[in-house]
Amino acid sequence: MVKRLTVREVQTISQPGLYSDGDGLYLQVTSPSSKTWIYRYQLRGRRRDLGLGSCKIYSLAIAREKAFEARRKVKEGIDPIEERRATLHDDRITIDFREASGRYIVAKSPEWKNAKHKQQWTNTIAKYCTPIIGSISVNAINTELVLKCLEPIWREKPETATRIRSRIEIILNWAKVKGYRNGENPARWKGHLDQLLPSKPKFAAVRSHASMPYASIPTFMTKLQERSDTACYALTFLILTASRTGEVRNAQWNEIDLCTASWEIPGTRMKSGRNHRIPLSKPALKILATMQTMPMNDFIFPGRKRDKPISDMSMLEVLRRQQIPFMVHGFRASFRTWVAEKTTFQDDVAEAALAHSVGNKVVAAYQRGDLFEKRCRLMDAWAEFIWT
Repeated sequence: MVKRLTVREVQTISQPGLYSDGDGLYLQVTSPSSKTWIYRYQLRGRRRDLGLGSCKIYSLAIAREKAFEARRKVKEGIDPIEERRATLHDDRITIDFREASGRYIVAKSPEWKNAKHKQQWTNTIAKYCTPIIGSISVNAINTELVLKCLEPIWREKPETATRIRSRIEIILNWAKVKGYRNGENPARWKGHLDQLLPSKPKFAAVRSHASMPYASIPTFMTKLQERSDTACYALTFLILTASRTGEVRNAQWNEIDLCTASWEIPGTRMKSGRNHRIPLSKPALKILATMQTMPMNDFIFPGRKRDKPISDMSMLEVLRRQQIPFMVHGFRASFRTWVAEKTTFQDDVAEAALAHSVGNKVVAAYQRGDLFEKRCRLMDAWAEFIWT
């Protein structure tokens, strides 16, 4: 039988250590002037120590009462430490998910590569999360609510759903660090949602943008030359420069240098976050000359609205009207396949033309140039192949 502590012992013990009073109550002495009460218990196979306060505040009798109450909760399956944390958190000021996501984006966006990344975060949260959990306190968001955001798109839009899950997890982690919530993150994947949702490879193969076979592009370009609307000119320019849709849509005249026959896209509009200089072939320059004869604003390919570029769907609509089952972005893949199969240009030149980062960090550290001269020859060869 454990010997019970006496009031005198509590007052006089000075040797550091743990002194049992029985039934899980201990006096913890770290120095003669620092003594605290601890209730030690085991729940669900886990041993825990619950702090009950300082000896200077709580007497031996009160400590026994507090230990008795904690022991009663453990018998009922209640973890007194978790209960205390929940009670403390309930008393804190919390925020809803909409505010948490907005504050996280503001805090972290300066370190992101470009404004497009910030917009993607904002748009996806607003579309897929805000209608469901936007007004709910971050402390009240549980697994069921996370699944309500994910399940409607998990199979149909696996890439988007995966990003949404990750972003919810990140925002809730931020909220926990800021003190707005505690406990496990209900959006975590490993050991949690992976038990409730099928992993992506089991139901969705990795999809790439459907691309037109490069051998078919010369015929398609001939058809495009028969049209005289802005969207067709933009699509033609996109194919000739192997650029992304957004880069061409938002291209401005002040980015064009006719003396060097080049187009320099600022890093703020590039996926890589770095400026990208593109050599312009004669057909590409011809497109620019044509656009200069049309009503102009700052954008090379102006839209119907004043001071706005063409819409993000305009070039895709050109393909749809001709019932062509390919994606605009796929022309970059067509270009890359053509380089690999029909030319002797090195891979690094092709990757530089697509503004892709060099995979080898050592190579990237020493390769400071942009291979512009080599890319000039590459883009001229591409134009010669597709332009008739």
